Amino acid sequence: MVPPALRRWFVVHFLADVVAAVPLFVAPAWVLGRLGWSAVDPIATRLVAAALFGIGIESYLGRNAGVEAFRGMLNLKVIWSATAALGVLWSQLDGGPPAGWGVFAIFAGFHLVWLRYRLLLRAEAGP
Repeated sequence: MVPPALRRWFVVHFLADVVAAVPLFVAPAWVLGRLGWSAVDPIATRLVAAALFGIGIESYLGRNAGVEAFRGMLNLKVIWSATAALGVLWSQLDGGPPAGWGVFAIFAGFHLVWLRYRLLLRAEAGP
């Protein structure tokens, strides 16, 4: 069984991803410049936005799916959020802009949510 709270988290994730993706996709240099990034690669930024669109929109589309679909999506979310948080942390330790700490906190926070539910669904599946 998929916990109702997890279904709600998928909707929250959809909203967060789309709200972040739209400005990054439409005006990457302007948005990141306002957040303190001095060098912006618009192709890389739009690729990140595309990943956010894909993962976020699938979160919304799959919010009513069965437990097996949730396991698959949670696997992707755990991997994406962990590597994103690690990559941002590494960049911050190399002197990233102050706003990067907020990005790190968002990815790290979502990672904890996804990991918790993935472990919960694994435990419910049994040996």
